[in-house]
Amino acid sequence: MAFSSSIFSVTQFSSSITSRPSSAISRQTRFPAQITSPDLSPALFDDRRKFVGGVMSLLTKSIKNRVYASINSIDSAATPSYPKSEDDDDVVPMPMVMIDQDADPEATIVQLSFGNRLGALIDTMRALKDLGLDVIKGTVSTEGSIKQTKFSITKRDTGRKVEDPDLLEQIRLTIINNLLKYHPECSEQLAMGETFGIKAPEKKIDVDIATHIHVKEDGPKRSLLVIETADRPGLVVEMIKVMADVNIDVESAEIDTEGLVAKDKFHVSYQGQALNRSLSQVLVNCLRYFLRRPETDIDSY
Repeated sequence: MAFSSSIFSVTQFSSSITSRPSSAISRQTRFPAQITSPDLSPALFDDRRKFVGGVMSLLTKSIKNRVYASINSIDSAATPSYPKSEDDDDVVPMPMVMIDQDADPEATIVQLSFGNRLGALIDTMRALKDLGLDVIKGTVSTEGSIKQTKFSITKRDTGRKVEDPDLLEQIRLTIINNLLKYHPECSEQLAMGETFGIKAPEKKIDVDIATHIHVKEDGPKRSLLVIETADRPGLVVEMIKVMADVNIDVESAEIDTEGLVAKDKFHVSYQGQALNRSLSQVLVNCLRYFLRRPETDIDSY
């Protein structure tokens, strides 16, 4: 059962900290290897004590196996309160950063999680303040073994949500940089870890395979552009520049970083209208060409 609790209060940001449950966050499901049942025939044991000991050993492994699968299964309705496995602390959770422009008309929503390892994030809020932003509200909620922190931020000079793509990318990179600084173990699971982390990711994303681009209908005035690709610094700004080159307007964006993968959504339009089929195909082709071959000069197409 999900529960939430407020863990910080920052008056200098004029923030009002509340708590509320959040929706479940996607996470990787792990299952332990199959346990082979030993031969427990009493004839193979010297005495009754060894027989009982063998049964109890198997029972302990079986319980640990069921608990391990329950904790890590996304399909389980409720997670029982069993003790953690000794190996749980060794598993580095997937870092996730999401910037949402649609959820609140007055503010930009920043949401991040790193298993249950994030603290009050005072340093992250200070870093956002250095970008000319105010944190007007913050919430912390817990879903299973994942603690999720959410900020509502506005520009200090206007009191409105962030619209500038360059600033949105600065926000994303600032948060990831703080994750690398205070949780260096996450560097193996972030694209920026290769340059700024203590250890580069062992798993490499094939950009040709990882890139998926779709344009969907979203009313008569705008279309929804969905992009999934290998993450890299400056990615959001680069994609928006590609769109600008074909005269596509970006109305809002949701920027989602899940480990080494970027999953972004943009509400786009052309001259105040939704994109037709031919223009959608042009946009998809331009983005795919750029994202799959990032070393190629944009002007070449």
